[in-house]
Amino acid sequence: MNDERARRVGLNEAIFRQVNEQIRDLNHGFGTEQGTMTVICECGHADCTERLELRVQAYERVRSDSRLYVIAKGHEIPAVERVVEQAGGYDVVRKDEGTPAELSRELDPRS
Repeated sequence: MNDERARRVGLNEAIFRQVNEQIRDLNHGFGTEQGTMTVICECGHADCTERLELRVQAYERVRSDSRLYVIAKGHEIPAVERVVEQAGGYDVVRKDEGTPAELSRELDPRS
């Protein structure tokens, strides 16, 4: 995958991650956190809108590393990332070094 395509994939993922951060903030602000939360798949496929249920603690652990993303099973893009964890209804991927990792760090809303 060339750098421009990798950059577009990274930008798509960053948008979904930002939406999930807003969901988290709203849940927290309204006091509706009950141990789990629903997030949108953070894969690089622009047309994906799958929803994933995961524990808030698992979401926070993924967010602690800017290179990690929560995706639906089978949504990984091997040219830019590797599955590093498989859970009941979702996978966690880590961005490869180079453009994918740089974008992840640059666009991380928590950095």
